[in-house]
Amino acid sequence: MPDGLYERDILTWSQHQADLLRRLGRGERVNDVDWAHAAEEIGGLGLSELHAVESYLILIMVDLLKIQASPDSDPVDHWHEEIAAFQGNARRRFTPFMRQRLDLDALYADAIRQMRIGDRRNKIPHPWLETNPFTLDPLLNADPDALPQGLPAASPT
Repeated sequence: MPDGLYERDILTWSQHQADLLRRLGRGERVNDVDWAHAAEEIGGLGLSELHAVESYLILIMVDLLKIQASPDSDPVDHWHEEIAAFQGNARRRFTPFMRQRLDLDALYADAIRQMRIGDRRNKIPHPWLETNPFTLDPLLNADPDALPQGLPAASPT
């Protein structure tokens, strides 16, 4: 492999490295495994999957907070559809070992921050709960229509 391939074409690099590792696993002798970058990429892969699940959970929370704030608005059906799609994506990427790494309180704080930016822009403040009302299993698995029922109504200040 030419020097610098990792920086120029990570897809080609990763396919070549995977082939070398498979060959090594079969007992072949190979010389050009890029161990430093391979270790970095393998370590990053798990974090990437965790961050993807975190992103979907934040999107679910944001849509739930929108429903909480405006339960009778026109886009409510769309928000429920988005929640269902985000749940499916999160479930597909979620692994049981992620449970201990997910900080729902921090994710909720990010969702509240997004909502407050929207409130400022729309000049419609809402007193969001300061403590996270969400738990992981319902966020991943509950019926999107049932999820908002456990949230208190948000009222303008």
